[in-house]
Amino acid sequence: MKIASLLRYLLPEELFEYFELTEVQESEKDTLLLHLEEKKVPPPEHKDKHLLSNGFDEPVRIQDFPLRQKRVYFVVRRRKWEDKETGKIYSASGR
Repeated sequence: MKIASLLRYLLPEELFEYFELTEVQESEKDTLLLHLEEKKVPPPEHKDKHLLSNGFDEPVRIQDFPLRQKRVYFVVRRRKWEDKETGKIYSASGR
């Protein structure tokens, strides 16, 4: 079983509804980094607009509960969206 599959048993199911686990990295002896990217699904609050994915915001690092004496961090990348008609950019920080 791959580690990504195993993590689905340990992490909240809702997390995988919105994010994709792209990498699991052991950065030090006692630190585990779980890299998550927001799925390419436009935000529902802008469903009336024609949005195109326009890269990602800067990653955010969130500390979670330890696993087996390892510090666990989520490195989360949220998408930016561009309104095709107006050119306006929408992101998690400015929705």
